[in-house]
Amino acid sequence: MTNNAVLALRQYRLDRATRPYRARGCRVVRCEHCLLPQPVCLCDRIVPMTSVSRFCLIMFDSEPLKPSNTGRLIADILPDTQAFLWSRTEPDTALLSAIADPARQPYVVFPAHNVAPDRRVVPQIDACGKPPLFILLDGTWSEAGKMFRKSPYLANFPILSLNLATVSAYRLREAHGEGHHCTAEVAATLLRQTGDAAAADRLGAHFALFRSRYLLGKSHHNTAQISSAITTPRP
Repeated sequence: MTNNAVLALRQYRLDRATRPYRARGCRVVRCEHCLLPQPVCLCDRIVPMTSVSRFCLIMFDSEPLKPSNTGRLIADILPDTQAFLWSRTEPDTALLSAIADPARQPYVVFPAHNVAPDRRVVPQIDACGKPPLFILLDGTWSEAGKMFRKSPYLANFPILSLNLATVSAYRLREAHGEGHHCTAEVAATLLRQTGDAAAADRLGAHFALFRSRYLLGKSHHNTAQISSAITTPRP
């Protein structure tokens, strides 16, 4: 298991915290990399991939600290994923450099029905254009909306609005709407639409394993169930 941008951001957030972060299940002894309970750690199942697409995660304040966060799964599978804490007035200079990369076309991924009429919205990337940089706003639905509205440095990029027909399989947090999907599900869909099928499959499998082990690691599951799950043959 190697480090990635989200884990590095988590450590940065921990270092600057003035008090301990108390997430739900904070008494559980967790793996410091995958953040799952140690008996269901999945670090040995992570298989990094490459893709033409690249992701830039802009994460709300405490999002990197949450064990249920799925933006971290993208960085597990695609090690060149970038991650930054959100700031309305003082964005990270490295973030500004990343979204200004002349070799890539940035797209802000956000639902069209929440976008002002004067913003350019596209249903898919330009197949003949530069390789995409997908900017994902990682937080709760209300936090993502705040980041979208109050990030002037993203205002000139096209909005990519996905229409995901499937129901989210996340279930680790309460959804705020029927059409809402977690960050990893959105990323897997984007990869598939841009032709990065192998990376999409790997991320989808990683998300499914993470989700099942997260739920399995909750205190009401017994030791026999956990033992059976973690000895399942590798895909």
